[in-house]
Amino acid sequence: MDDRTPILIGAGQITQRDVAPQDVLEPVALMRDAARAAADDARLTVDALRRIDTVAVVNLLSWNYANAPRLLAGMLGAAPRDEIYTMIGGNSPQSLVDDTARRIARGEVGLALLAGGEVMNGVKRARRAGVRLAWGDTGEVPEPRSFGDARQGTNDLEVRHGLFLPVQVYPLFENAIRARAGRTPGEHLRFLGELYARFSSVAAANPFAWFRTPRTAEQIATVDADNRIIAWPYPKRMNAIMDVDQAAAVLMTSVGRARELGVPRGRWVFLQGFGEAHDKWFVSERCGYAQSPAIAAAGRRALEMAGIGIADVDLFDLYSCFPSAVQLAQEALGIAPADPRPLTVTGGLAAFGGPGNNYSMHGIASMMDRLRAAPGTRGLVTALGWYVTKHAIGVYGTEPGPAPWRAPEESLQPAIDAMPSPEVVDRAEGAATIETYTVAHERGGEPERGIVIGRLDDDRRFLAVIDGDRAELESLERDEGVGRRGRVLPGADGVSRFRLA
Repeated sequence: MDDRTPILIGAGQITQRDVAPQDVLEPVALMRDAARAAADDARLTVDALRRIDTVAVVNLLSWNYANAPRLLAGMLGAAPRDEIYTMIGGNSPQSLVDDTARRIARGEVGLALLAGGEVMNGVKRARRAGVRLAWGDTGEVPEPRSFGDARQGTNDLEVRHGLFLPVQVYPLFENAIRARAGRTPGEHLRFLGELYARFSSVAAANPFAWFRTPRTAEQIATVDADNRIIAWPYPKRMNAIMDVDQAAAVLMTSVGRARELGVPRGRWVFLQGFGEAHDKWFVSERCGYAQSPAIAAAGRRALEMAGIGIADVDLFDLYSCFPSAVQLAQEALGIAPADPRPLTVTGGLAAFGGPGNNYSMHGIASMMDRLRAAPGTRGLVTALGWYVTKHAIGVYGTEPGPAPWRAPEESLQPAIDAMPSPEVVDRAEGAATIETYTVAHERGGEPERGIVIGRLDDDRRFLAVIDGDRAELESLERDEGVGRRGRVLPGADGVSRFRLA
């Protein structure tokens, strides 16, 4: 085994709950505690953290820092030569692992700390209680090095038609998936409840999960006062829950440095393979809505690098911000709906918790624990950013892959970008067919408006809304809407309107 083979040696997770508003720890303090837990997990002393030469922090949503990596390093007594801060995207934790592994193999990194954390719940509770949070950097500090793709996830056409939040976009994928599967809306809602009930049962056994009370399929799928519809077909318990206080961190190094540090062989976890790609960047430009070519390509790359097939994977953590993300990954990776293997090791973003962009760091940390408990097993983690846009997939194991570790150099992106997709019309008019859709609801539960992605009769694609016609909106939730005919008209405000035939 080459001494430069990259490995993960420690993982730590922190969940902050039942803390008075004035005692809430800030995000970097939670990351500090997660880093110390990772050092303990690697059987290192806390003093060993002073030798970290690279600190990478996942983009924060709950607090702004001038240089979060430097602040975190200072809390650990470290002075890294490389400070990294990611762009927005839930793919970031896995992408950081991939990039760090490459740099370790090139001899550019000796000991790296990758961390992220959010205090959404704590910040809200403190503000409600009138507690002033005096967190942050002090003095002039340089900006850290940026990592990742900085492009926004939506374009002007999508924003004009109400597609700018995940809760509005992911249902579009779900309704396309349901239509492709041939289920009725009622059948599919029960199917989704059963899917997320399995996730809930995993969260119930996870001490770091935010919600540890198991929920049945009926509790997840039934709409009531505590489980209101956000956007059809998702009630609240099928949405990622970001109102959490959670942090996770992993330590990475080389085989040679791990030996120098005295990390026991039983703590080593290998990144056997990885793949990264993005689907056509904007949702309106996708090839379709029931499949993800980028997940398929990234998954093939990761499995090929690991020298295995999907049947050889023992454990999964499929990104689960919404059920559509899980199903798209299953379809792309070749995991059958009835496959008995659990699809999460954490419990997923709706039950474990969705700490901003950092959820998959928890997925990786949890996967490390599970693999070490059963040496010789393999696990696969998917991570995604924006709207099923950016993808990173890793295959992990307690043993190295069959070939010497070498990062693939050929990009997967040109082949995906070259795939045909429909022309998108800014101002559409004429007879048309619904390709996919959702119905957004008010907080009180009333259907507010429909959002439609459709095709004109010449196959060009358009976006449109259905304004407030309750009968039309309710019919789209009661009966299948994909494939229904209607007419689209351009609006003076730049928003096209659709009426069912």
